[in-house]
Amino acid sequence: MTITILYFAGLREALGTHRETIDLPVGVSTAAQLRAWLCGRGGAWAEMLAEGRAIRVSIDQAMARPDTPVGSGAEVAFFPPVTGG
Repeated sequence: MTITILYFAGLREALGTHRETIDLPVGVSTAAQLRAWLCGRGGAWAEMLAEGRAIRVSIDQAMARPDTPVGSGAEVAFFPPVTGG
């Protein structure tokens, strides 16, 4: 199943990309599983998306929980928490 991933703010800069389209591997079907799989890339991916880091995830422009399913054609966005001012 193919999804689009968007990266914002500091994540975009650290990872060197703002967008990618990937085919999810078998067994990756939730927001938490996707994040863990991306961490498995190592380097900046492992550092920036590590468990315990304050990263928000949205799926199809709705805030997601770790157990939120990622469906075929989904748009998944990762971004750091933001504050207004």
